[in-house]
Amino acid sequence: MSDLKLMRSPNCAALCLLFAVPFACAQYRGPDPAATQARAAADPSFYLPDEPAPNLGLLKVRLRDYADCAAGSACYARDLDAQTTRAVELLEAAVAHGKPGERLALVLDIDETSLSNLAEMERGDFSFIAQECNAQASPARTPAIPGTLRLFNRAQALGVAVFFITGRNDAQRAATVANLTSAGYRNWQALYMQPDHPAASNDPVQTVARYKAAQRRKIVAAGYRIVLNVGDQFSDLDGDPHAEFSVKLPNPFYYLP
Repeated sequence: MSDLKLMRSPNCAALCLLFAVPFACAQYRGPDPAATQARAAADPSFYLPDEPAPNLGLLKVRLRDYADCAAGSACYARDLDAQTTRAVELLEAAVAHGKPGERLALVLDIDETSLSNLAEMERGDFSFIAQECNAQASPARTPAIPGTLRLFNRAQALGVAVFFITGRNDAQRAATVANLTSAGYRNWQALYMQPDHPAASNDPVQTVARYKAAQRRKIVAAGYRIVLNVGDQFSDLDGDPHAEFSVKLPNPFYYLP
């Protein structure tokens, strides 16, 4: 096993299980399903349906192999480390080409960017959605993603202000601050969280992308130049103003618009 493999956090008290799929289904190690399907497709005595999506159980096998860096598969921890290393290099280049007196900023997402919910996702058979479970499962002991913590520390050493923008609701602020601090993140500039009761808006759907872009506008309005934005969802990075560099971390486990 790679020494980059993420720490597993203690089990949360509550999990959102969106599918009642037995945990054992993700342990399938039978015949290669692609080869079996190919043989069936070539056999005129088989009549196969035109299924619109891949088999969910088999997708979970692939997710577990990726998360666990199983032999012969891609490796989640290695991919995280590669992207965060790239982010450090981009940050250093931006600082090196900066102007004296500029207020530079790094923006970080939290879930699956700064902190890892991998243990909870595995426990929930990859039916755990961090965004929907934050109100139910205390995040107080979720571990840091090592590469992002290195990036955070490098930013502070270079004098770059760090802003967290998360889709978590403000009711989770105390637990989130405690978790970030215990995981090694300290002395950040600001933590932006969604209000518990958003004001009425002409926009009936406040997507994550729109919400996060609005928080970045506040950072720019405060006089900062956002040189780098790191997140695991495209919605962490999309929308104006863009950072000068945007780095997406791998997350095949869930999607947030």
